[in-house]
Amino acid sequence: MDKCQIRLQKHANNFSQSEAIFEMSQHSNSDNNPKTSHFIRNIVIADLDSGKHQSIKTRFPPEPNGFLHIGHAKAICLNFGLAAEFSGLTNLRFDDTNPCKEEEAYARAIEKDVRWLGFEWDELRHASDYFPDFYNFAVELIETGKAYVEELSAEEMREYRGTLTTAGRPSPWRERPLEESLDLFQRMRVGEFEDGRFVLRAKIDMASPNIKLRDPTIYRIRNIAHQRTGDEWHIYPMYDFAHCISDALEGITHSLCTLEFEDHRPLYDWVLDNVSVKAHPQQIEFARLNLDYTVMSKRRLKMLVDEGLVDGWDDPRMPTLAAMRRRGYPPAAIRNFSEVIGVTKSESIIPLGVLENEVRNELNTTAPRAMAVLDPLKVVLLNFPEGETEWFEAARHPQDESMGTRRIPITREIYIERGDFMEEPVRKYFRLKPGGEVRLRNAFIIKFVDLIKDDNGEVIEVHCELDPQTRSGMPESSRRVKGTIHWVSAEHGVPTEVRLYDRLFNVENPLADKDRDFREFINPDCLSKVTAMVEPSFIEAGGFCQFERVGYFCHDAQDSTKEKPVLNRTVSLRDSWAKRGNK
Repeated sequence: MDKCQIRLQKHANNFSQSEAIFEMSQHSNSDNNPKTSHFIRNIVIADLDSGKHQSIKTRFPPEPNGFLHIGHAKAICLNFGLAAEFSGLTNLRFDDTNPCKEEEAYARAIEKDVRWLGFEWDELRHASDYFPDFYNFAVELIETGKAYVEELSAEEMREYRGTLTTAGRPSPWRERPLEESLDLFQRMRVGEFEDGRFVLRAKIDMASPNIKLRDPTIYRIRNIAHQRTGDEWHIYPMYDFAHCISDALEGITHSLCTLEFEDHRPLYDWVLDNVSVKAHPQQIEFARLNLDYTVMSKRRLKMLVDEGLVDGWDDPRMPTLAAMRRRGYPPAAIRNFSEVIGVTKSESIIPLGVLENEVRNELNTTAPRAMAVLDPLKVVLLNFPEGETEWFEAARHPQDESMGTRRIPITREIYIERGDFMEEPVRKYFRLKPGGEVRLRNAFIIKFVDLIKDDNGEVIEVHCELDPQTRSGMPESSRRVKGTIHWVSAEHGVPTEVRLYDRLFNVENPLADKDRDFREFINPDCLSKVTAMVEPSFIEAGGFCQFERVGYFCHDAQDSTKEKPVLNRTVSLRDSWAKRGNK
C-alpha cells in the first residue's frame, strides 16, 4: 500500500470520502505512483488469472454532441489506463446514433482531448459503422418473435408502461403478426413514414420490476441526414440496443460505464443473449465524477455557451478538457487526479481543490519561475543611477538546474505589489513599511525613505534606498531581513493583460435547489482582468511559469500575441477557498 492509500485509510473514520480524498491529494506528486487498487481492476485481474480472457479490451464511447469535460477524463483514464496496465487494447468509438444533436466538429475535438491526455486508441470506430448490423439484428428479433412494430404515441407508451409500483400493460400491437412487423420495419427503414409514426420495441416483460425491461424502444424514425451516412437511413437505433452490440462486435471484454446505467445492464445482457453475436462483454458500473462549484452536464454546459454566459466551450472557467488545456492544466495532473479520487460505487462530490492541488503538484516541478506584479505600486530607488540598467542572473527553477538561468533587469524605478506596502502596518507585517527594510527577490535590500500621495490620500509612489552591499551573491547579502518581495523593472516590465479565474458558481452544488435555475448561481467574480507588469524573460519565452509569490500562469493560446500578451492564471499557489472554509 503506498503512502497516499495509507493516509486515506488513516482518515477514513474521521472524514467523509471527499475530505479524505482532499487530504490524500496533498501528498500526490507523480503519475508514476503505484496504481491504487479498486474493484474493477480486481475484476480484470481475476478474469485474466482464471483464463476467462487471455487479454482485455475496453472502449471509450462518447457521443459527439459537445466537448468532453473532466468527468469524461475519469472514464478515459480508467478505460485506457486499465488496458495499458494489462497490455490490452482500447477503442475510441463515437456513439453517433442521434444525428439531430451530433457534429463532426465535436468528434474532432474529442480526438484532440484524448490525445492531449496522453492516450492513443487501437481503433477509431463509430456506431454508424454498424448500422447494417443493427438493422439485421433487429430483423432477427422480429423473426424470433422478440420485437414488434409499435404505433402507440410516446405519451400512450408511457401510460401503458406503468410505474415503479404498478406493472405495465401490454400494447394492443404487441401481438402484431411477424410478417406485418417485418414489412412495416422495412418501410420505416426506407423513409415511407413520418417521424414518430412507428417505433420498434423489444418484447420482454411488461410486468418486470425493472422498467427498462418493459418492452423498450430499440428503433425510432428520424428522417434526417446523418453526418457520416447521409440519407441512407431513415431509422436509427436507440443507445441501449446499439451500444451492447457495438461492444460485442468489437470484442470488448469489459464495458465500463457510470452508475446511471446500472439498471440498463439487464437490457444490455438481454439483447446480447437474444441476437446472434459471438461475444458477450461484461458491463461494469462505477460512480461518476462530481465536482463542487460546477455542473457536469453537457446539456447544461451547452446552455452556458449558447446563451453567452461563458466565452465558448474552451472558456477557462468551464470544466471541459479544452478549457483546462487553455487555462494551463497539465494533462499529467488530470491523470494523477483520476488516480487519486479512485474508482468506487459510492457517489460523492469531490472538492475542486483536489484537482487544483494536483495541478499545483505537477507545475511545482515543471514550471519555470518569473516575477510579475498584478497590482503595481511604483517604487523609486533614490540612490540608483538614472537611465541605467543592471542585470541579475537567477535560476529558472530553484530545484532544477537543467532549466538554466534567466536575466532580470533592475532600474531606478520598479513596481511592487500594492499589498506589499502598508503605511500603517498591522502586527507582524514584514513587508515594506515606513522605517522598514525588505529584500527585493534576487536583488538588494531596500529601505523606506518617504512616499507620495495623490489628492485623495492614496499612496502613488514610494521612495527607498538600496544597500549595494546586499546584492544577491555578495558576502554582505547574508544580512537578513524578515520580508522578501517580488518586483519588476518599470522600464523593462511588459504591460500584460492577466485574467484571474475563480469558481464558476458561488455555491457548492448549483443543482441542489430544485426551485431555482442553476444559472442564478453563476459567480459574478469568476473572472477579473488586470493589467500586470511582467518580467520580460517570461513574455519572450512563452509557455507557462510560476510567478513567484503569486501563482501559476500561462499564455492564452487563443488571444495572446507578441504585441499584446494575454495570460491566464492556471491556479493560485494556495487554495484560497479552503482557507475560507469552502472546501
